[in-house]
Amino acid sequence: MLNHHHPHDPQASANTMNGDTARATSPFEPQRQKAAMVLLAVTLVWGATFIWMKQALNALEVEIDAFGSFPVVALLVALRFLIAMVLVLVFFPKAGAGLSSSAVWRGGGVLGGLMLVGFVSQMVALNDINPSTSAFLTSLYVVMTAVLTMRMSEHPPRRALYWGVLMATVGAGFIQGPPHVSWGWGEIVTVVCALFFALHIIFTQKLTLEVDPLMLTLTSFIVVGFCSLALALVWSGEEFVSLIVEVLNREGVLMPVFLLGLGGSFFCLVALNTYQRHMHPVQAAIIYAFEPVWATIFALRLGLVDWSWWILFGGLVLLLGNIFVEITSQSDDDSHPDEPTP
Repeated sequence: MLNHHHPHDPQASANTMNGDTARATSPFEPQRQKAAMVLLAVTLVWGATFIWMKQALNALEVEIDAFGSFPVVALLVALRFLIAMVLVLVFFPKAGAGLSSSAVWRGGGVLGGLMLVGFVSQMVALNDINPSTSAFLTSLYVVMTAVLTMRMSEHPPRRALYWGVLMATVGAGFIQGPPHVSWGWGEIVTVVCALFFALHIIFTQKLTLEVDPLMLTLTSFIVVGFCSLALALVWSGEEFVSLIVEVLNREGVLMPVFLLGLGGSFFCLVALNTYQRHMHPVQAAIIYAFEPVWATIFALRLGLVDWSWWILFGGLVLLLGNIFVEITSQSDDDSHPDEPTP
């Protein structure tokens, strides 16, 4: 599915956030519709990561009691991204050439740093708030992406995307029931998490138009992997080696962690960095809002959550929002065939 022979020139053509058009050097340039389908597949796999992480954490209850939840989760995040780093080097060895480029490291540092803060803030806050509140507040990244894009771009998103933003936020936010928000530490940290996820979407759009996406992916994985490892080291202190040994030896941990690295990090972020640049970042954010829908479906199948009419309500509103945006995008393409689609 992914084109690993995809040289990307900074002057190459794609639709940029500010509406400018640059010329692609590669003969293979996915259409916006294909990019939308790939990003939808990304949300499907992201939904499954909820199950894999839960399986790993359930298997590590003894270690969480002994070392604390933060260093255990930080170590799992580190393992996940270090596995993905190795997979990039194995399947896309040319990406390693970017390790000598300061521009690639700067871009990877930005994306990796944003992902790291987003992951850490989300896992810290989950201890203090219920899942429905977390889903609602995290879904605010769709709104934040629209607002930040409007502030950072000379050409704001077209009007139809604002309706899509509203429907995606309501659908994703209410799929686990109406949130009961009382502003405490956990809620504030979750909003910070949403902000960093929004910034990650926007900077992915910008940086993958300037730097080779696969080189950028590799360096961002290195940043997240080793920084997460450092966080686990700082939090566990002298028990760091014991933490690693016990986690790796615990039955039921290695398979879900490998799947997190293979699916959640390697496949999803290679696909995201390769294809998101062919879409407007706000439209990509609306598609990404499908993640809690898939996560809820998987959880229902495994008996981890109970059926509620809010699941149907949230899923339908999200689906209608995406259909509306796609239909209006196609009409824009038909009426302005020579103009880049935002």
